[in-house]
Amino acid sequence: MSRSPLSSSPSASNPQAMNASPSSRDAAPDRREPRGFAAMDPERQREIARKGGRAAHRSGNAHQFDSEEAREAGRKGGEVVSQDRLHMARIGARGGEARGANRRQQARDGARAEDESASGSGETDDMPSTRRH
Repeated sequence: MSRSPLSSSPSASNPQAMNASPSSRDAAPDRREPRGFAAMDPERQREIARKGGRAAHRSGNAHQFDSEEAREAGRKGGEVVSQDRLHMARIGARGGEARGANRRQQARDGARAEDESASGSGETDDMPSTRRH
């Protein structure tokens, strides 16, 4: 019994592959259908989550921070973040840029309001505008 050698060419095993472009052969949908928990009805998801929350409270694994614990956790996080001097410099610079941009915008708005009041357009609510739009 003799065997023919295997070819690495796609046309040898699949004559249609020769005519198909690479994108049509490998065409997979960009979006997948949701599976598992994501595919469930939202009411069923809530029911399962509710059961998990109750179980966590019963077992003692659920924890709610009181204000003192939250304050302590925030303080510790702030200490860690503020040790990164480069990070602190970046966020400080962004704050300064935002403040400057706000001040420039307010100055432009103020100047525009002054220009409009000084121009004396002469229009009143009683008289329709004669300007062409």
